[in-house]
Amino acid sequence: LGLKSNSGALVSSAQDDGPGKKAGITAGDVITQVDGKDVASPKELARLIGAYSPGKSVDVTVWRDGKSQTVKVDLGKLPISDKQASGDQQQQPSAPAKPDTLADLGLTVTKSENGKGLVVTDVDPDSAAADRGIQPGDVITAVNSAEVNGTDDVTKAMADAVKSGRKAVLMQITR
Repeated sequence: LGLKSNSGALVSSAQDDGPGKKAGITAGDVITQVDGKDVASPKELARLIGAYSPGKSVDVTVWRDGKSQTVKVDLGKLPISDKQASGDQQQQPSAPAKPDTLADLGLTVTKSENGKGLVVTDVDPDSAAADRGIQPGDVITAVNSAEVNGTDDVTKAMADAVKSGRKAVLMQITR
């Protein structure tokens, strides 16, 4: 939706070019339902929206100025890459990128349009990544301060962390 929420389903900011803002959702709104399904938290909101296909219209109910309002939101499409995420095979420039996975993290990703970072296209709702708030549309730009341009970069940074005796990595994400 291009929205960021931090307490319940309170919208704390809306991307200027995001579908939520285009539909009139603003910072301070509390999202209470998506197509009649209750939204209990930002994680639940991400899960509900993630179940819909890009381009679909959904009714989003928000609490604003002491009353409930419903707005229709046309879900956006995630950016796609011109190349397959595996890097060793090329597709025609007009073909969408083949999603790649970071299965251990519960993430499906694809290279960003500009080649810098990995766009999260799917998050396993039962994964540690979901528990830490990673959402579809996030762009992983670095892991432990090392630039990320493919899944191999993430795997290497995680392996280096394990070799150093660390049990966690720091991911820098653009949302």
